[in-house]
Amino acid sequence: MMISGELNTYLIISAILLVIGLYGMVQHRSLIGMLISSEFILNGAALNFMAFNRFIAPNPAVGQIYTLFIMGIAAAEAAIVVSIIIAVYRKYRSEDPEQVQDLKM
Repeated sequence: MMISGELNTYLIISAILLVIGLYGMVQHRSLIGMLISSEFILNGAALNFMAFNRFIAPNPAVGQIYTLFIMGIAAAEAAIVVSIIIAVYRKYRSEDPEQVQDLKM
């Protein structure tokens, strides 16, 4: 039985990644957990692009290019967020977003 040959399988997996990412963004109390959850969301989007590229798109390079852009954005986002987390930790000695009161408006 080959389940990887259908578009629905990939769409279900990417929806699961999206739900895990959204749940993690809401439930995590640390900035690192929120970063990991946002990576789940971006990976779900990249999987969608690759699935539609594989099964529907006439030009196979389009979905792959979008996925490479998503991977580049995810890497840049991770680098920026980690540097912000390090700066916040150095100043406040905490990575809990609720304890950082000066960032609120």
